[in-house]
Amino acid sequence: MSYFSSRDLSAILLFSSMWAILNWILAPIVWNLTHLPILCDMVGTTLLILTAWLTRKPGAPFFMGVVTTILHFILRPGSFHFLGFTAASALFDSVTTLVAYREILSGKWVEPIMLIGTSITSCLAAGAIIGSLFMNIGGLYFFMALHGFGGLLGGILGVSITKALEARGIPRYRAAGLDIDERREL
Repeated sequence: MSYFSSRDLSAILLFSSMWAILNWILAPIVWNLTHLPILCDMVGTTLLILTAWLTRKPGAPFFMGVVTTILHFILRPGSFHFLGFTAASALFDSVTTLVAYREILSGKWVEPIMLIGTSITSCLAAGAIIGSLFMNIGGLYFFMALHGFGGLLGGILGVSITKALEARGIPRYRAAGLDIDERREL
């Protein structure tokens, strides 16, 4: 039996392709106009949150980041800075696996705050990797802060989308036939 179902793989591949295409088309335009790395982070963390919310399986956000990296290298060969976002997706997946999937914390506002905080932390790590390894910039901490701000915006957007989907009655994805809320009652 495979770990990811066909629904999981569909979501992962859909969000991966969205991230890669938006990063291929829009991110260079925004970067050339503003020299702010906010859009890449905003798109990435929003889609990481949607992937984690929809699949509810550890490893799904990281797998999405790896597939996005492969697609990004196909679309923009030589842009190795995207490896920073691959590391950010690994960090995002690790933190959400430790906290959210194990249900250590519960409460109405804990999950959104944790997701937004994880988005910020992941983007700070991406900014540190990109700024120190792939760019020749003077203000590394400022560059990291800009990435962190993009993570904040993406985290707020991702949480808002998931809350809107839940409010409209879109069911949470069922893992092993049980809803996430039903497993808490067992």
